[in-house]
Amino acid sequence: MRSLFLALTLLLSCTTAWSQTLAREQVLHKGNGPEPEALDPHRAEGVNTSNILRDLFEGLTSEAPDGHLIPGVAQSWELSEDGKTYTFHLRENARWSNGDALTASDFVYSLQRSADPATASNYSSILEPIENAAEVTTGKLPPSRLAVFAPDAHTLVIRLRAVTPYFLGLLNHASTYPVHRPSIEKYGARAFRAENIVGNGAYKATEWVVQSHVLLSRNRQYWDDAHTTIERVYYHATEDLSSEFKRYRAGEIDWTESVPVTQVRWIRKNIPQEFRVSPYLGVYYYGLNLTQPPFKNNPKLRRALSLAIDREVIVKKVIGTGELPAYSWVPPIPGYKQQTAEWGAWPREKRLAEARRLYAEAGYSAANPVEVEIRYNTSEDHKKIALVIAAMWKQYLGVKTRLVNQEFKVFLRDRTQKKITQAFRSGWIGDFNDPYTFSELLYSKNGRNDMGYVNVNYDSLLEQAATEIDATRRMQYLEQAEHLMLEDQPMIPLYFYVNKRLAKPYVVGWQGNIMDHHYTKNMKVLAH
Repeated sequence: MRSLFLALTLLLSCTTAWSQTLAREQVLHKGNGPEPEALDPHRAEGVNTSNILRDLFEGLTSEAPDGHLIPGVAQSWELSEDGKTYTFHLRENARWSNGDALTASDFVYSLQRSADPATASNYSSILEPIENAAEVTTGKLPPSRLAVFAPDAHTLVIRLRAVTPYFLGLLNHASTYPVHRPSIEKYGARAFRAENIVGNGAYKATEWVVQSHVLLSRNRQYWDDAHTTIERVYYHATEDLSSEFKRYRAGEIDWTESVPVTQVRWIRKNIPQEFRVSPYLGVYYYGLNLTQPPFKNNPKLRRALSLAIDREVIVKKVIGTGELPAYSWVPPIPGYKQQTAEWGAWPREKRLAEARRLYAEAGYSAANPVEVEIRYNTSEDHKKIALVIAAMWKQYLGVKTRLVNQEFKVFLRDRTQKKITQAFRSGWIGDFNDPYTFSELLYSKNGRNDMGYVNVNYDSLLEQAATEIDATRRMQYLEQAEHLMLEDQPMIPLYFYVNKRLAKPYVVGWQGNIMDHHYTKNMKVLAH
């Protein structure tokens, strides 16, 4: 405890000293995980891409450094008495990065585009609280029927199908960002190349070198540019955590996407003041393709494999940075009762006995083992976890496992198209601080339901929750849905995330927050 106190005191004193002087060059280098799949906010998917998009674009709402909701392009708003109509008042000085005025009509066009099936957004479900959105995203109604209206240039009205307590939190998700219509009409899909992107965020795209970096430069047209300090930010593609760690130590990057598990002990001993850990609204899991054998129509096999995994070993010995073992799907969220699997409290031997029983009832044995393929995107930690799980399945059940590593874009494509025929590594990070952001992933019509999970009762419970006005009853519907889904076991939750990264002490202005959203406009680089 004393050594921790001294480290914190040292960090505070250094920060206080550095805070007196800004670095002459305000340039920030961020490690950012895999190569971004697209810079079109309505088609992007990965967390790494969203990090960039939050600098390039701004929604109606935004977030403070601690993660709480603040006004974005909308400087204020009102909610009708029935709780179903929002009226947003846009900032009159909001501009696109090319100097064009940003108007309410831009949001009408953009929200309609995001909901349009032709855009092929896997996140169009984010818009479903809006009246007619479900019908638009499924092609039953044209995009023009989406209930968004622009009475004048600076007023936007959005009508909801039901009271949605978390709606304002949805409006800083990339799928709701405005896009520049003239650029799309001129360039088509090329409108989101670095040289053509017109955004409305604090930064604009300057350069995109594939498998190297995306460079953003300060957008002088941004409405709050006077409070922006950093001039340029590099988002470095860093799929290999060991290489990222080496680059951090060499001073090539100031901020890592994560840290390699193998280096945590060294980091804690040598640079503890640069190691930042905080809670995170996310779950790491193994998806199971329910559309093909061996998992199709075989819940006993799925449950047996889940029971055989020792999550305590994974979080304490394989990772060891404070993650929590997951025996439920939804992370701890205020007001929601996690539906923890009953066997989560069983002794290890009882779990293994049940796993072997279910495995045998599913038709497998030592003489007739199931063969399972695990796919994961390039990462030392994903590989390490896959090896441990494969060893557990082999030791306790006799499962034959094959590991397949894929580049991130290919991995995402194959998951979405159900080309990954068996098990695959995945993680889900909440888009807003509400259990529905996890529940809806397993909705049968959700574009990100890569497991192919279909249960009409589950869908019905989510549909009831989506229109329920009473907050307590709404949570009960979601709790029932999670309980039902865990009985079906379409995926295997493994652990709940924490944020963990290295950040140079001279990078200030940011805080750990449960969403792990960090806007470069809030940061500064101190002299060092």
